Amino acid sequence: MSGRATKSMSREKIQQLLMAIGSEPKEDNAQVDSTEYNWQEPHYFNKEQLSKLDYFTDSVALGVSQKFAKLCRSEFNVTISSTTQHYAYELINSDSEQRDYYLPFGISQEHMCGLVGIPGQTAVDWATQLLGDSESEKDPGGDLSPLEESLLLDLASALVEVFSGPDKTLDFQAAQNIVRGQWPLEAEGTEEICKIFFEVKKADSEKSSKAYFLILCNKLTPIAGRTAQDSGGVSTEDISKVILGHLQEMPVLITSQLASAVLSFEELMNLQADDILLLDKRVDQPVELIVDGRTVYYGRPGKSAGKYAVTITTTTTAFGDTA
Repeated sequence: MSGRATKSMSREKIQQLLMAIGSEPKEDNAQVDSTEYNWQEPHYFNKEQLSKLDYFTDSVALGVSQKFAKLCRSEFNVTISSTTQHYAYELINSDSEQRDYYLPFGISQEHMCGLVGIPGQTAVDWATQLLGDSESEKDPGGDLSPLEESLLLDLASALVEVFSGPDKTLDFQAAQNIVRGQWPLEAEGTEEICKIFFEVKKADSEKSSKAYFLILCNKLTPIAGRTAQDSGGVSTEDISKVILGHLQEMPVLITSQLASAVLSFEELMNLQADDILLLDKRVDQPVELIVDGRTVYYGRPGKSAGKYAVTITTTTTAFGDTA
């Protein structure tokens, strides 16, 4: 750089620089309508199909309340808290439910496709009600007695019967034993699972207990009215190819960077036409090609059709070294 820097800068020059780089952030008041879509959650059922599932789960809640009334000889209110869709890996790797009690169910004893999940505290509450006790001091993290577990199995089996529907539309069979602390379903990581939370409250009590049904989404298609046409008959592989095709066509900005220089604020303010900046690279060093802040190629300057160009000589480790 030529030696024209002075020891002082005028306020006017400082203001010009601040205006050029923007001293204050600009507010974007534009209103953009958008729809939230969580790509980490499956969308096996659409809005209309979920409405049909809600109608089904309401009938399940009524049936569960009747089973509790019969087995516990008291009136109960049962409500559905939520119906959500998940990928299997999310539930398999969940630490929060590793101490829950599970009663698997399925179309046969060899093909389990769902379960009744009973948290530890709920298991204690239900066993207490089944035994007719007013309260229990049992630790929810501890194990139930053989008698309590047997009663819990009877109750959970009754819930599976309710979930099968009054006309046995689903016709599930409950497993012969309750398990705890281990995932009982053979589901692959990306399989979609429906989780239906429900709350059980004794009519004369403010305290409620929570439990849930888990079932593979494809086993609920008779209830939700989902058909093969709803997915367009498109396989997962076909969808992946379409997404990859769109990604390959997306425009990507690539920046060619010859070199850089570091100046003091004073030197920057005193730059004028015909000044020379000394860059931080030798003339025989390559030009960098940058994508999203990362150098992905190196090359040498050139020209083509009257425009600046870069001849690529090397690929960085981000894309695999290729001389």
